[in-house]
Amino acid sequence: MVNLSTQFCGIQLKNPVMPAAGPPIRNGQAAIEAARGGAGGIVTKTISVKGAEVPRPCMAEPFKGGFLNTELWSELEPEVWLEKEYPLAKEAGLPMIIGLGYTADEIRQLAPKVAPFADALELSTHYLGGDTSPVEEAVQAAKESCDKPVFVKLSPQVDIPTFAKAAEKAGADGIVLINSFGPCLDIDVRTGRPLMGSETGYGWLSGKAIFPLALRCVYQAAQVVDIPIIGVGGISSGIDAIKMIMAGAVAVQVCTAAILEGPTVYGRIVKEMKRFMEKAGYESLTDFQGLALKKKPERATMIPVTPEVDEETCTACGLCARSCVYQAIVIDEYAKIDPEKCFGCGLCVSRCPVKAIAHNW
Repeated sequence: MVNLSTQFCGIQLKNPVMPAAGPPIRNGQAAIEAARGGAGGIVTKTISVKGAEVPRPCMAEPFKGGFLNTELWSELEPEVWLEKEYPLAKEAGLPMIIGLGYTADEIRQLAPKVAPFADALELSTHYLGGDTSPVEEAVQAAKESCDKPVFVKLSPQVDIPTFAKAAEKAGADGIVLINSFGPCLDIDVRTGRPLMGSETGYGWLSGKAIFPLALRCVYQAAQVVDIPIIGVGGISSGIDAIKMIMAGAVAVQVCTAAILEGPTVYGRIVKEMKRFMEKAGYESLTDFQGLALKKKPERATMIPVTPEVDEETCTACGLCARSCVYQAIVIDEYAKIDPEKCFGCGLCVSRCPVKAIAHNW
C-alpha cells in the first residue's frame, strides 16, 4: 500500500500537494474547494496590512505552458480574512499555512493576529537584490511575534544558497521555492498593447515554463540547509511533484495549474504520484525523498553514451529520427541508433513518447 503522507515542523499532511499562495486560495471558500479537490493542506493567499490594488488585466496564458500575471497580495483587507475567510478556511479540516508579507514591521503587526488560525506562517519576501537582511528581519519579526513554524518564500532571482542559509540562520523553520519569475513581457498582436495592465506592461512568469528553474532552486537549497523545503513553480503533474521530492522537497505547492484546471488538479496530481510509486515499487515518499542529491555526479561526463532501444516497446513513430541532428537514427521495424554517429546528446531519450529509448548508464 502506497503511503503519500508527509510530516514536517509538526505538521502532518495526508498527501504532499497543497495550493500555493495565490488566486486559487483567494478566500475561505476556495480553501474548502481545494480540500474537496484533494489537497493535503492549505496555503492561503498572502495578506499584508492593506488590501492590494491589482492592475488589470492581471492574468494571461500567452503560450502553452507559460502564464503571465500582475497579481500581488490579497486584495481583501486583513480584517476580512480575520473575521470571515480564515474561520471559513479552517472548515476545510486541513493544516493551514498562512501567507504574510512583506516587511518586518508589517509581519510583526499581522503574525499575532493570524496565529490562532495558523499551523505555520509563510513569509513572502518577493524580489530582493543581494541583501539578505530583509529576509532575516522578516523571519525574526515572525518568530518574535508568534510561536508558529515560519517558512520563507524566495524569488528565483536571488542567490539561492546565500538566501536559504541566511533564512535558516535567522531562525526559519523551512524554505519555500520559488516565486514567479520576472519581470516579463508579452504583447497582444491584435492591438499592439502589452497583455498585462500594469504601468510598465510587465508581468511575472509562472507555469510549466519555470518548472526547471524551480527544480534547480530546490535542488540547490537542499544541498546547503537542513530545514524542510517546499517546492513550488510550474508543477502540473504527478511526475513534476515526484521530481521536486527527489530534488529534496518534503511537499509541493501548485498555483498556475490550479488556476487553469480548477481545484480538482490537486487530486489528479496525487493520483498520478500514487500510480508512479506503485509502478516503481516505492511505498512512501521517504523512499525517494532527496534521491537526486545522492545521485549528483561528481564531475561532468564527456564520454558519449549511446542510448539503447527496446525493440518491443518502440512504435517506429520516427520522432527520434526527425530530431536527431547527428543523423544517427534510422527507422526500420524499430528505431536503430548508429553508435559511430551518435553524439550521446540524449535528446531521443527525452522525446520518445513511449519511453522505448533509455540511457545505459
